[in-house]
Amino acid sequence: MSDQSEQGAVIVLDEIVRRAVRAHASDIHLEPKRDRMNVRLRVDGEMVEEQAVPLEVAPEVISRIKVLARMDIAERRVPQDGQLTLSPEGHVVHLRASSFPSSLGEKVVMRILSGQALIPFEQLGLDAPTQALVRELVGRPQGFLVTSGPTGSGKTSTLYSFMRLIDTRRTNVMTLEDPIEVELPQITQGQTNVKAGFTFATGLRAILRQDPDVIMVGEIRDAETAGIALQASLTGHLVLSTVHTSDAVETAVRLVDLGVEPWIVANALTGILAQRLIRRVCKNCQELAPLEADVMDGDDIILPEGTKVVKARGCATCFRTGYKGRTGIFEVVMIDDAMRELIKHKASPREYRTLLKKRGVDTLRRIGLAKVREGLTTVEEVMRVTV
Repeated sequence: MSDQSEQGAVIVLDEIVRRAVRAHASDIHLEPKRDRMNVRLRVDGEMVEEQAVPLEVAPEVISRIKVLARMDIAERRVPQDGQLTLSPEGHVVHLRASSFPSSLGEKVVMRILSGQALIPFEQLGLDAPTQALVRELVGRPQGFLVTSGPTGSGKTSTLYSFMRLIDTRRTNVMTLEDPIEVELPQITQGQTNVKAGFTFATGLRAILRQDPDVIMVGEIRDAETAGIALQASLTGHLVLSTVHTSDAVETAVRLVDLGVEPWIVANALTGILAQRLIRRVCKNCQELAPLEADVMDGDDIILPEGTKVVKARGCATCFRTGYKGRTGIFEVVMIDDAMRELIKHKASPREYRTLLKKRGVDTLRRIGLAKVREGLTTVEEVMRVTV
């Protein structure tokens, strides 16, 4: 590699990262094509095309990333990953890089590990009554509080924001993550390493010998982890975790389906938060338009035909997407005696839904459509994330 091409790669990579940070992107995708290297950013959960990198500079850019991330620069046949730090404009940016061999060369994805990604609890998107409910759950000395939703729905960010509600000086807070997304200086964070035998289950057992008050487990993936976490919450610990399920009902069903005794799940579980991230409509180019048809949630009409709602249009400010920034929508269920009975009897999803409807717990779609009424987002966006 000549000094000139190396210098060119340095400038190109710094420019790509600088643009990504400016756009508040979460990931940078560098994709090899026959005549160029495509650059795409994930902004507010959606992919946005950037200016492509010329073919003559592309290999040097990939090599630079691999060198900085301490990957094997000569190995192009197997996937690799690593971490790197760049300082475009003097602003330090931490990135997690992952390479993938494709038919046209190596694709590299860089996740921007932003310490600023810590969202204050008040800015998650919860309304005042729900905030009070969650504060009460997090303030309890013991229990099992779980957030659920698909990948990229903000579950980990929600758990991190709960940490801000806990007095970490007077309590021993420990986490087990895969990987650590944001470093929190006031607590002890552990990262699993499956190759070394440091799994969620072994890590959780070790944490219980560390005199913890609050335990955050990145994800409940198997019966063993679920069993240890739920037992820990029964023996005087507050346990926070996440599950890959679509809503509160599916979460209750999944925890029982994992093979943990239903009575343990019923007695340990204190609350479930199901969540999604919805994009906020761009204030710069939004427009009002009447609905052409009723918007339903089940059999109920939530927004009748003719209701004026905001529409996304697209401008330079929002990369022509019509949206800028995101907020959360949450379905929050406190586990009461009636819910415990259903869990103990391995109830069907329909029985849970009937109970929640009777209790007046709104579905994610209904909560999302309330944000449409407030002019924060569009009907299309709510329908997209609450399928």
